[in-house]
Amino acid sequence: MKPLVITIDGPAGAGKTTVSRILADRLGYKYVDTGALYRGVAFELQARGLSPEDDKGLENLCADLDIKLVRNDKGVCLLSADRDITGQVRTPEITMLASAVSARPVVRAYLLTLQRKMGREKKVVFEGRDMGTVVFPNADVKFFLDASLKKRAFRRYLEFASKVSQTLEEVENDMKRRDENDASRAIAPLKPAKDAIIMDSTEMTVENVVERMLSCVENVS
Repeated sequence: MKPLVITIDGPAGAGKTTVSRILADRLGYKYVDTGALYRGVAFELQARGLSPEDDKGLENLCADLDIKLVRNDKGVCLLSADRDITGQVRTPEITMLASAVSARPVVRAYLLTLQRKMGREKKVVFEGRDMGTVVFPNADVKFFLDASLKKRAFRRYLEFASKVSQTLEEVENDMKRRDENDASRAIAPLKPAKDAIIMDSTEMTVENVVERMLSCVENVS
């Protein structure tokens, strides 16, 4: 099989992270969670007391950042200046802040360069929101994974129930607001690429989704 760049886009809670990791493992590819990179920027923005609308502050912040994803015995970890911040970037506050900074041109430019550098050698699965539309418009295989809002909210609620004190209704409202922000932003809105393979995971198991994706990849390669 020739080396490929595979993108998996879609809204929060659709199952992108789980599916992307398994697909990458099955193929022997690297896995890149681009949402974690935005969360890393948001985390450092908050730590420095900056506003997501302060473009000059964001520019200085990005020039000083050293964010990367590394695989170790714990899985894929997010590092900022070699400090593991993986467990600190999954709060509702950082989630909404990441959505806000993702709309800022200076942040997108910084991460666009970083992501494309990661994809040069191919054999990689990129998970995100604009991987197939903006970052890798010529990706070999593009997927857009979706599910109903209620199903996505329930999955996210179960995932973080022991870590975050939010009700299911609050999770759903936050998710709906983030969906609206991501879909309506002027820069790189959340939408399927024209040539993406669209999959609805509402009634599908993780294994079903992965198997279908593997079949699509095999047909392309």
